[in-house]
Amino acid sequence: MLRLAIQKSGRLSEDSLKLIRECGISFITSSLKLKTESTNFPLEILYLRDDDIPGYVADGVADIGIVGENVLVEEGMQHLAVEQLGFSKCRLSLAVPKGDPYEDISDLQGKNIATSYPKLLQAYLDEKGVQANIHTISGSVEIAPSIGLAEAICDIVSSGSTLISNGLREVERVFKSQAVLIANGGLNAEKQEILNKLLFRIHAVQRAQKAKYILLNAPNEKIAEISELLPGAKSPSILPLAEEGWSSLHSVVNEDDFWEIIEKLKAAGAQGILVVPIEKMIV
Repeated sequence: MLRLAIQKSGRLSEDSLKLIRECGISFITSSLKLKTESTNFPLEILYLRDDDIPGYVADGVADIGIVGENVLVEEGMQHLAVEQLGFSKCRLSLAVPKGDPYEDISDLQGKNIATSYPKLLQAYLDEKGVQANIHTISGSVEIAPSIGLAEAICDIVSSGSTLISNGLREVERVFKSQAVLIANGGLNAEKQEILNKLLFRIHAVQRAQKAKYILLNAPNEKIAEISELLPGAKSPSILPLAEEGWSSLHSVVNEDDFWEIIEKLKAAGAQGILVVPIEKMIV
């Protein structure tokens, strides 16, 4: 059985569990339990503090984990990373009281900065040639300026609403982060095979999230032109319709290109265009 460590609460935990469920893996969750087993896949889930996950995976207590990239780099364990997962995106940013003047990073020269990520912050300050006093605190970083502990903070930002509610404004982006899958480097062959099966399912879910399934009707004389506009996995499926001279084309398009392609399809003569979300996509 493969042991997966995830954050025990918060948005990263919710997004991680959502991904596992989308992979067709069933399990029962409870706020009172710190571990659970899947009922249909050889996977055990451990609910841990996010800061502890890289260490547990490195030590082999957990085989794999899902953790914020910011935590992984702060702990100096980038070598554990398997791949980025594309969700729970956020950024590590510097912020100052909204009423304080700020022109650029040099304004923080000699100032006090409170953070839970001293290594990432120090690397950024070194890159910018700024010397500041870093105060490492484990939580409630936003309160530091209002109690006189620091003139600025460096903390994780998603929407920015927490900064605003504490009278702060974002002034520098230090590090971009997202969820990453990490793994112990010493997995045996059996556990590596389970991990490969899990990755196969994850990739199928990720591909589906980035694509749309399109069905449309077109006159036969327009099929070649419309087919050129449909960059599917290979080529569009073409089925004759009951009405003579017309066919139905089915294909997959990347969501980033979706609206531009739709406009071109309409201009080329496509009609009755249906767009359907894809649950899984296996290539």
